[in-house]
Amino acid sequence: MAIYGTALLLILVYSIMQMSLVINYLRKHKKLEKQNNKVLDIKNNDKVPFVTIQLPIYNELYVVERLIDTVAAFNYPKDKFKIQVLDDSTDESVEITRKKVDQIQSTGIDIKQIFRDDRIGFKAGALEHGLKIAKGEFIAVFDADFLPDPNFLIRTIPYFEDQRIGVVQTRWGHINKNYSLLTRLQAFGLDAHFSIEQLGRNIGGHFINFNGTAGVWRKECIEDAGGWEHDTLTEDLDLSYRAQLKGWKFKFLENVVTEAELPVVMSALKNQQFRWTKGGAENFVKMRSRIVKNKNIPFKTKVHGIFHLFNSAIFLCVFATAFFSVPVLFIKYNFPEYKVVFNISSLFLVCTAILMLFYWTSYQNKGKNIIQNMMNFFSQFVLFLSTSMGLSFHNSVAVMEGYLGKKSSFIRTPKFNIVSNKDKWKGNVYMVNSLNIVTFFEGLLALYFLFGIISAFILNDFGLIPFHIMLFWGFGFVFWLSVRHAK
Repeated sequence: MAIYGTALLLILVYSIMQMSLVINYLRKHKKLEKQNNKVLDIKNNDKVPFVTIQLPIYNELYVVERLIDTVAAFNYPKDKFKIQVLDDSTDESVEITRKKVDQIQSTGIDIKQIFRDDRIGFKAGALEHGLKIAKGEFIAVFDADFLPDPNFLIRTIPYFEDQRIGVVQTRWGHINKNYSLLTRLQAFGLDAHFSIEQLGRNIGGHFINFNGTAGVWRKECIEDAGGWEHDTLTEDLDLSYRAQLKGWKFKFLENVVTEAELPVVMSALKNQQFRWTKGGAENFVKMRSRIVKNKNIPFKTKVHGIFHLFNSAIFLCVFATAFFSVPVLFIKYNFPEYKVVFNISSLFLVCTAILMLFYWTSYQNKGKNIIQNMMNFFSQFVLFLSTSMGLSFHNSVAVMEGYLGKKSSFIRTPKFNIVSNKDKWKGNVYMVNSLNIVTFFEGLLALYFLFGIISAFILNDFGLIPFHIMLFWGFGFVFWLSVRHAK
């Protein structure tokens, strides 16, 4: 009961913090949309700053040519940018990249395929290696699965007129959003992160993070913050906090969208989720005391910063609440003297209402038919929440590893070059068998919550049955896709 109640309390606090970001967003986002439409005048070449574009890649057989072609097509003077292809690859993609680089060089664009002796530091190490030889004031970074707009630089560079700005981050779009239910649910969650969390924090003057790609750094900012470090799995979050603790400001542009490819198989999504959640936990351990002790940032920003880094722990709370909800059902039946406690705990339904408002505010598919629109949203919200619950055990393992200091390699998310619904993911050479002990437990947990559903009928207590149905579906969905997508 103590664990169950504490986890519910933390979820409530998390929901209230998310609600504060919604309020920030609603207050100013319309005004910012009108203000954040600057475009750099590239007619006066002397006033156009030089930009180094970094493309960190590792065995990107399916998307590397697409990436290079897209960046080479930037609407920016050719003599004002250089492309660094930071290639750590170990397979046949090295030769494919070399041919593409030679082709782009022949058009007059300054592009170079850069190698290093080892993969120390993984992506962070590659970015740091490239930074040492980078030209110009600004560094743009794109992961292999991104397709930036030709006007990306002319729409981001103008904001660096403010000398305090260290980073300009753009919102992610999704080229394969409608490929499957899995991609639609990912887009649903990411849209909320970028619109509400990033912009809500930015509007409130709180810390945000560079999302690892689709953004531009001021080179001086990276160097002043101590450069790229690789002691966590989320080097982008790490450097973001070190830079903002140094006094640098970040700018988030909601209306500048950089398209990207969403993972289409569960193993790829799990790899990505593991890295993000474990990296968040590692950064909480690394940064918490620095935030608290810093005398130059407001108390409110400290609170938001701590909760931002603590976000990964919400999966621990969700899993604890879910797991103990089944025995709680029997405690409630056998110990009626605790009835008042259970009545009080039912107030935590407000968490769901707050989260529903949070995701509704960011919902990207709002149409004119309000009834149909709300029905579509509600179904997506329930499925998204259920799937998030289904990933809670997997992500809890990652969070605990982060808090306990267990180190692990940077496991890349395989790219598929999936653009249309006709594209296939089977046969991808980078896929590995993802079936492990965690997958086995996810299957058992689906059965465990099926037992919770059956118990509701045995005990004639249906208060938790919607929760258990969502948990049964969520763990079952994650387990089923993990098995189905296994190589």
